[in-house]
Amino acid sequence: MRPLKDAQLGAFTFFASALPHDVCGSNGLPLTPNSIKILGRFQILKTLTHPRLCQYVDISRGKHERLIVVAEHYESSLSDFQKRGITVLQMAYEVLEGLEFMNKHGMVHRALSGHNVLLDCKGNVKLAKFGLYHMTDHGADVDFPIGYPSYLAPEVIAQGSFHPSDPSRDVAPLPSGPKTDVWSLGVLLFELCAGRRLLQNIDISERLKFILTLGCMDDIVTVLAEEHGCLDTIKELPENVLELLRKCLTFLPSKRPTPTDLLRDHVFNGVSCLYTPFQKPVSLFSSSLRCAHLELPEDISELCKDDDEDYLSERAIDEVYHLWCLAGGDLEKELTNKEIIQSKPPICTLPNFVLEDGESFGQGRDRSFLLDDTTVTLSLCQLRNRLKDVAGEAYYPLLEDEQSSLPQSNSSNELSATVTLPLIIRERDTEYQLIRIILFDRLLKAYPYKKNLVWKEARVDIPPLVRGLAWAALLGIEGDIQAKYESIDKDTPIPTDRQIEVDIPRCHQYDELLSSPQGHVKFRRVLKAWVVSHPDLVYWQGLDSLCAPFLYLNFNNEALAYACMSAFIPKYLYNFFLKDNSHVIQEYLTVFSQMIAFHDPELSNHLNEIGFIPDLYAIPWFLTMFTHVFPLHKIFHLWDTLLLGNSSFPFCIGVAILQQLRDRLLANGFNECILLFSDLPEIDIERCVRESINLFCWTPKSATYRQHAQPPKTAGDNGFGKTATYYSSDYQDMSKTDLVSIINLFVPVFNSSSIDTR
Repeated sequence: MRPLKDAQLGAFTFFASALPHDVCGSNGLPLTPNSIKILGRFQILKTLTHPRLCQYVDISRGKHERLIVVAEHYESSLSDFQKRGITVLQMAYEVLEGLEFMNKHGMVHRALSGHNVLLDCKGNVKLAKFGLYHMTDHGADVDFPIGYPSYLAPEVIAQGSFHPSDPSRDVAPLPSGPKTDVWSLGVLLFELCAGRRLLQNIDISERLKFILTLGCMDDIVTVLAEEHGCLDTIKELPENVLELLRKCLTFLPSKRPTPTDLLRDHVFNGVSCLYTPFQKPVSLFSSSLRCAHLELPEDISELCKDDDEDYLSERAIDEVYHLWCLAGGDLEKELTNKEIIQSKPPICTLPNFVLEDGESFGQGRDRSFLLDDTTVTLSLCQLRNRLKDVAGEAYYPLLEDEQSSLPQSNSSNELSATVTLPLIIRERDTEYQLIRIILFDRLLKAYPYKKNLVWKEARVDIPPLVRGLAWAALLGIEGDIQAKYESIDKDTPIPTDRQIEVDIPRCHQYDELLSSPQGHVKFRRVLKAWVVSHPDLVYWQGLDSLCAPFLYLNFNNEALAYACMSAFIPKYLYNFFLKDNSHVIQEYLTVFSQMIAFHDPELSNHLNEIGFIPDLYAIPWFLTMFTHVFPLHKIFHLWDTLLLGNSSFPFCIGVAILQQLRDRLLANGFNECILLFSDLPEIDIERCVRESINLFCWTPKSATYRQHAQPPKTAGDNGFGKTATYYSSDYQDMSKTDLVSIINLFVPVFNSSSIDTR
């Protein structure tokens, strides 16, 4: 995302429409709440970055279907702007630039008005709330209309309001197109030129009727000017401005131009030359050269910062918001302080009566509270106060160290005391996260050149904000992943489709993002892409759980989620997804049994005596790399370390889990152990990770040898050197042994040369 610069963070709130309690979907499951649907659709808005659009940052779901949206905000708007002439043309051109960019991404504004056209400190246009129509599914998921009566296009008014629960209308109206925004822009420009608001002296119903009657008029601009007593003012406008007004305020949408048409119209001949076309920033994993358009100032001293420079404003908007939350920011509290969220006494919220299924009647929600159009500015004072002692050098860490080819962690030098604290505390420490995020941001921008340093810093920890890209770097993702993903056929039906459809609604559905319809669509596409692109492998139940962490972290980048998944499986689950994978899994479980015997003979003997073998509990662990048994927030911490190790590290995680349950396992028999693992008790993940590392270091490399592990890769000649992995590579020097011989061994066989090599 763009740097914060002179912008502020703003928040506004609205309610999604509530669904009845006794209705299920076609799959027999309860209907997805509309707030979840909106949350899923919102995510794509975070990827829309353009100089004429206010950047969307986050959406938060509260009680009773309340949603709070956070976005880039400015105090000044077009409502405060009353100038004419060439500046009006510039204003129109900038608005059209934003609308055209939205249209290219399949979106329209539909809520264009004076207070939604913001102005930055340089007077440049920034369109706000442009995603409300898209995220609400063209208004279907809310009980209020999208748009403002005076600015609605005639065709929108003629369609009337619609809600899916309305029995009087069974056919939804067509979604608004780009031309509806052109009419709204025409009304805005007319107000700017006339210096007054349109149709403010009549009520809403009469206002809508008046707009519909304009279809009978030959010159709408003249009629509006006469109606508002500003005909002389309008006649004095330059001819090109009048022509633009008439084109925008064309009654029939079939004859009205689109934003793209207007941008190329001759009325902007004197304006278009003042603007350079927008170039989309190059993403990290693409075939384009990221430094192709890099321009340094002629005077290099311009890059130097003053002592009073606001370093925080140079950070990305989403990064600043993340730090604001860590510093104690609370969206609901901010809105409550401004009386946007108002609580009622509990006695006033009781329903008149409640049915057995939980549906209540009476005490309906006040329609005036369905949408509050006020945008509340989020104060950054508390965050700036927290970061006041952070030195300016921390915002620009040096990555080159001529004294040592393997430098120590920069963050460890800055905050050595914090590094020793538990991970959950470090992730909530504002100053520590700032330094870690900045460091990882710079390292990832230098990827793959700084690949070794990414590995080195990941040994300390990975900031949650950059975890998705950091994991991709640890997995060695490179090249044009988007082109590869787009080349895969994800639409043609295949036999696996049915099983995927059944598995997705059961996969980590406690998470709001993954349970949304958009999440299901993305799940389906990524899983199908993997199945189609790996014809030698098959879809096994559990693959959806394996996909979940990558999809969650890269929700707006399916290609990266697919690439990470495709790199992860051969490294840790090589040949696990063969059609006949019995020999692979049997060898894996046998080595795991030997690992238990090596590290905890007493526990191993007890489990063998009662017949509680790994086949009964460990297959879901390893087939999904623990994603089937742990929630996502634990998987993130577990995989942060797993990705630093080789394919034998999961054995150590499995043993560490058993050792946390050791006392209960030793005290129970077969039936009790089955019940225990049917609902796995709470596991301390940080302790599990710590003990896994120790177990790995204590295990001879050859003890975890598997003949079905991934063959060693030849060293890549990319000029970046060998990756400085946290743990050693897989052991490949043992002679191959048949599976029967391995099963008959209760303890691992290891080569003496592999002892004390780590």
